[in-house]
Amino acid sequence: MSRSLHFFVNVGSAGYHSAAWLDPELDPSAFVTLDHYRRAAETAERGKLDALLFPDIPVQHPGIGRGPAASLDPVLLTSALAVSTTRIGLIPTVSSTLNLPYNLARRILSLDHVSGGRAGWNVVTTFEPNAAKNFGIDHLPERDERYRRAAEYVELIERLWDSWEYGALIGDQENARFADPDLVHAVEHRGEFYSVAGPLNVTRSPQGRPVLVQAGSSSRGREFAAAHAEAIYATQFGLDASGEFSTEIRSKAAALGRDPDQIRILPGLVPIVAETEHAAREKFDELQARLRPESAPVRRLASWLGFPDEEFDLDSPLPAHVLDLPSGRVGPQGFFTSLADYAALTGHTVRHLLTEFLGGHRVVIGDPAQVADHIETWWRSGSVDGFTIIPAVLPRSLEDFVDLVVPVLQERGIFRSEYSGVTLRDHLDLREPANSFASQR
Repeated sequence: MSRSLHFFVNVGSAGYHSAAWLDPELDPSAFVTLDHYRRAAETAERGKLDALLFPDIPVQHPGIGRGPAASLDPVLLTSALAVSTTRIGLIPTVSSTLNLPYNLARRILSLDHVSGGRAGWNVVTTFEPNAAKNFGIDHLPERDERYRRAAEYVELIERLWDSWEYGALIGDQENARFADPDLVHAVEHRGEFYSVAGPLNVTRSPQGRPVLVQAGSSSRGREFAAAHAEAIYATQFGLDASGEFSTEIRSKAAALGRDPDQIRILPGLVPIVAETEHAAREKFDELQARLRPESAPVRRLASWLGFPDEEFDLDSPLPAHVLDLPSGRVGPQGFFTSLADYAALTGHTVRHLLTEFLGGHRVVIGDPAQVADHIETWWRSGSVDGFTIIPAVLPRSLEDFVDLVVPVLQERGIFRSEYSGVTLRDHLDLREPANSFASQR
């Protein structure tokens, strides 16, 4: 294959569907047990998938009375999973707004060493005001400032990760020479928002640097992704829009002097798969039926868009006025825009949209060949490099994908049967970045 197909797995709580925790096979407290996540990690590794991505918003979810939300710290959790896995990549989500750069650089690079070069970092800027208050921040900066801060933050993190050059660690026991101080560099950063001396007290990554992942799709998020991201967890509902997104990101990256072929675009996908299409639809209907009262899916869609649910007629398209981005929207803008554009383009009824949309991502329901067809069509279009699989119920939905869909993709010769390397960069076919200090010399 001239290009590879890639898969991340979004691993959150009991699963992505609101009724996931109501699965009778799942212990309601599973989302705070290591075995729950270990089983998901082992399943993904068995399927030769690229990496696990752990979402995080460090605040108590307001809907806790109706179901669990992500709670375990993703850096600590991925460190624990590094011990029981050997190949799968590990990508915690950590906010650039709520963490000091030196501490975060050290934590992520430590994870990279512990895992043998399998770490990434999903960079988010945090839009939730209540999360900020948990860190003593009364008012979050506006979106533009958050992204300006994040740009300086990421550049500083990369310099900290570069502060030890390869060859700096000598380890000459006979002559008692441990390291070459000339190859260990202070960053001496004095920027608009941050001031850090350095160097980092952790040696260079086994893969050069941990992989930078980004999940924003707003206009500012796209600019940030084009400048910094090596993998993008996006939201796309239609193939045309996905192609436009890819073209925009890669064109902007090239204009900034980056190689556009060194960016992996992996939009979210919620696969509901069974041996037959009928059985798959029954699976989805069973999940929907567990939601009480009956209008819960509609209420969730309305709440997500930011409008009262009484404005929605199940058997009519979304009203035109709800397709305009509300001024002052706090939540993700890119997710809203992707859904609104798709709804306007297709004219689907609310009832139809609810079979294709789940919490900001596209749902595909079918037998193994049908789900594989969807993946292959999008991948061959060149608009995506793969998908971020979002299991509706963990770990069962992930096991269905690995056991039913992955073999079809392997038989078609478009997905690996074995890992060809050991690091996350190996899996994603990403080059090792040059050390910025070595390049200066």
